[in-house]
Amino acid sequence: MQKVHYPRVTVDLKKLRNNIEQMVKRAGEKGIEVAGVIKGCTGLPLCAKEFAEGGCAYIASSRLEQIRDAKEAGIKTPMMLIRVPMLSEVDEAVELTEYSLNSEIEVLKALDRAAGRQGKVHKVILMVDLGDLREGFWEDEELMEAALMVENDLQNLELAGVGTNLGCYGSVAATPEKLSELVDKAEMIEAEIGRKLDIISGGATSSIPRILEDNMPERINMLRLGEGIILAKDLKDLYGYDMSYMYQDAFTLEAEVIEVKVKASHPIGEIMFDAFGKKQEYEDIGMRKKALLAIGKVDYAFPDDIFPRDEGVRILGASSDHTILDIEEAKRDIKVGDIMQFDLCYATIVYVTNSANVDIVYV
Repeated sequence: MQKVHYPRVTVDLKKLRNNIEQMVKRAGEKGIEVAGVIKGCTGLPLCAKEFAEGGCAYIASSRLEQIRDAKEAGIKTPMMLIRVPMLSEVDEAVELTEYSLNSEIEVLKALDRAAGRQGKVHKVILMVDLGDLREGFWEDEELMEAALMVENDLQNLELAGVGTNLGCYGSVAATPEKLSELVDKAEMIEAEIGRKLDIISGGATSSIPRILEDNMPERINMLRLGEGIILAKDLKDLYGYDMSYMYQDAFTLEAEVIEVKVKASHPIGEIMFDAFGKKQEYEDIGMRKKALLAIGKVDYAFPDDIFPRDEGVRILGASSDHTILDIEEAKRDIKVGDIMQFDLCYATIVYVTNSANVDIVYV
């Protein structure tokens, strides 16, 4: 009998497939293709297969190693690199992907040379910074220069379209007005090159509200979706959308209890900095029954973003390799050796699926 190791993440592939199909269906009804972003689950090949078989038109990641794993798993769906390629990886980007997002003329020239060496035509989407202040051309003049260069001079590249990113750094909302600015940029380019662009990529999960509210600018025809597919937690919790047709528990974190004791709720002694250089605040509510788990910040990063399924359990905090729980009011008698389950959010799924200490199992 195979030994079960903890901590571990259980991935329910049927629930993941449901989420993919639900979002692909809703986007498709608005004429929008989905690039399924697999980096949220560290590009796990079995998850990537669900994205492909669930109807995503593209498989997308910011990490080429994840794309390589997907291809080696037999996935034939067109691949898209969604982080601007490093100059040091242009050959690999052309080898592994059909599409890449770009915002630097020097990188475009390097991609063209790499595609020439490989006898390929590589498709590029020019990113436009609409104010979120991450990647993208800022000035119209440079955007047009890049578009014309790809269209007319770089024979091994194809200008597939334009795109933008909103909400990931600057927290700028993907409003209909903001996305209409992207359409304006696309049409500015189209007027110069004399043809329609194939792709106008209107962002990521932060743009899903435009689908749900039926106010997406008409020419937006592709979104790059990860969190909004994996669990859509932000759409439910932060923005109040009804996501009842999406499972929130396709990914379950399980960790083992290694200590149960009654201890003070406030540290005893002079308070300094914790192991991560932060000064914490602690509430004194007397002696409390607590449990330690054999998992910590190096595995999931954010203690506030794992959510106990046990009623009455509260997460107090964590160090590198331990999580501290208040179980004084737990509805069950938690003992050493017990396995506790937690729901995750997008950020913690990224971390736990990327941790060498966390096993991955599939159901």
